[in-house]
Amino acid sequence: MTSAIDIAFTVNGRPVRLSVPPRMTLIDCLRDELGLTGSHVGCEHGVCGACSIMLDGDPVRSCLVFAVQADGSAVTTVEGLAGPDGKLSPLQEAFWDCHAMQCGYCTPGMLIAAQGLLDENPDPSDNDIREAISSNLCRCTGYQQIVEAVRLAATRLNAGADNA
Repeated sequence: MTSAIDIAFTVNGRPVRLSVPPRMTLIDCLRDELGLTGSHVGCEHGVCGACSIMLDGDPVRSCLVFAVQADGSAVTTVEGLAGPDGKLSPLQEAFWDCHAMQCGYCTPGMLIAAQGLLDENPDPSDNDIREAISSNLCRCTGYQQIVEAVRLAATRLNAGADNA
């Protein structure tokens, strides 16, 4: 029997310290230990994207990362995309405005993938958007509203940057 390992990392800007089994996945740690249930457990094989989070600024599948691998890192979950006051981010608002979700199961992963894209490319083409979300599976929307939402968020964010 392997004992628990002490880890410390930042989740959505908040420092966290806990002891976890060495083989606990990051998604299980986030959901079961920290109560952050916004990211979903889907395929548990890294295929569907429902468990996507940002690890040190990069979108990753948290079902493929052990919690101990996050030691010393910064993790952002879908909950962390909103402002500290709970106000939706421009990307989340655009998803709402464009009806870019139906059942909502893929939505956290889509938001993380889209945020990763917008962080890297503030003015993506539709092809860039499709490429960025292509590794996230959605069975409801047909993806078009998601593309429209990411495009709208980019437009709004760029307009805000121009006015800053």
